[in-house]
Amino acid sequence: MSKLDQQLNTAAASIPECLAAGYVDIASGMLLGVKTVDSHPSEILDLVAAATADMFAGPNVSMIEKLFKKSRGVTNDNHHYFQEIIVNSDNLLHVFMRGKRYPDYVAVFVCRKSANLGMALTKARMAMPELEACF
Repeated sequence: MSKLDQQLNTAAASIPECLAAGYVDIASGMLLGVKTVDSHPSEILDLVAAATADMFAGPNVSMIEKLFKKSRGVTNDNHHYFQEIIVNSDNLLHVFMRGKRYPDYVAVFVCRKSANLGMALTKARMAMPELEACF
């Protein structure tokens, strides 16, 4: 088991009602590691990785960031405005977090909807340094 897989297991165990944890390279749209309680077809996991890349670095998001930087007189650097995205679906809570050291990497945590959002966010944030240390 790789160090990333071990850290995903540790993170998933610490986050309330976490069903899955993954780490995505949004520059390539590749899923670098995943831990789930259920088995899922690789096609679904690949789509989750691609959708994560779209949410953080898709053409519309990139355009919004460029326009905000331009309107604020900020140089077009590598800083990104979208750092965390929370998605509530019918039965699940999805937490997406961009890395601080490696902003092209995003951690994805999927919890039951009954999970306490504040605690899930806190525990996910606490897990990020260890996940980033894998690279």
